[in-house]
Amino acid sequence: MNRYLLFLVLYLNITSCDGITKKYSSKGLSVTGKVGEILVVCDKSIWDTEIHDYLDSNLTQFIMPYYPDVSTFELIHRTPSKFTDAIKRYRNTLVLKIDGNYSGKVAKIEKKYHTWANDQLLIEVTAKDYNQLAEVCKNGMADIHASFDYYEWKRILHNLKYNSSPIYTTLEQNFGITLKLPEGSKTVWKRDNFYRIEFPTGSKPIEFAGTGTQDPGTIFSGIMIYQYDFKDSAQFDLAQLLKDRDTMLRYNVPHQVEDMYMGTQYLKEIYPEITRTQNASKNISGFEMRGMFQFQHKTLKGTGGAFWAFHFLHPKRKKIICISGYVDAPSTTSWTNALREVQAVWKSVELIN
Repeated sequence: MNRYLLFLVLYLNITSCDGITKKYSSKGLSVTGKVGEILVVCDKSIWDTEIHDYLDSNLTQFIMPYYPDVSTFELIHRTPSKFTDAIKRYRNTLVLKIDGNYSGKVAKIEKKYHTWANDQLLIEVTAKDYNQLAEVCKNGMADIHASFDYYEWKRILHNLKYNSSPIYTTLEQNFGITLKLPEGSKTVWKRDNFYRIEFPTGSKPIEFAGTGTQDPGTIFSGIMIYQYDFKDSAQFDLAQLLKDRDTMLRYNVPHQVEDMYMGTQYLKEIYPEITRTQNASKNISGFEMRGMFQFQHKTLKGTGGAFWAFHFLHPKRKKIICISGYVDAPSTTSWTNALREVQAVWKSVELIN
């Protein structure tokens, strides 16, 4: 064996053992794993302790006020020896390490992007001993959760489309906005002040359960855009936003059953929540609202699901604009991917005139 081949063999052996810290080229590689999962890489002796409970408490928070519960993340565990091949490309990866040579007073947190795959977020936590690691997992996970949460919808946003098809032209003309949408989206209802766009079912993973002629895992989702005149800031109070929402939906989202319409659910456990927020570019400030809906009738009750909306004032048109995504799916099917897709769509909004 010549010296070049000997060097090559030694190099490959060394790099193949470097399961966590070696940074490989991510060019052209896609992330693995599902939306709503965090892969935790650590020794079993760490995972099988109270640290697991701390991580479960701090990283699997619920997106409120949905029912059934929708958690931001589910934790998946791998030991360093099993952190190989395609599993390295996991979209959200948290590595926990104890290093006796580390001398910091608090655990070190490093965030790395596109390490083993495009759009991967890898966060490494290094502690000098178990107690230091336990402390950061108990009290220092807020920023880590926020980073994974932010990158989850941001990653989906990167894959949404915008082109010059009629669906985009009409949004520009009627509302003075642009949006990025899943490829294959289509307009199913439109008026000057109200549009409903349906997302393709194929853009989401479908889970199958049970048997029968109707697929119990099918998710129906989309986005509604509506606008009305701005009068004063009191219109952004939660009660007023809900009143205006119910009025707009009653006349624009009918059901195949006569006199049945999409209405907001007001039960205490799932009462809509509102918070201040911004679009992805942070140049539009407004209010996001999350809640549940149900098709309502004087005597009948229809199916329902979740909504996630963004309300803001168009400064040039003096209109309140609402972009309200909806997810209608069986309780046996995960809503996480569909809700994140809805979030990414309304986050993509931009003003044009």
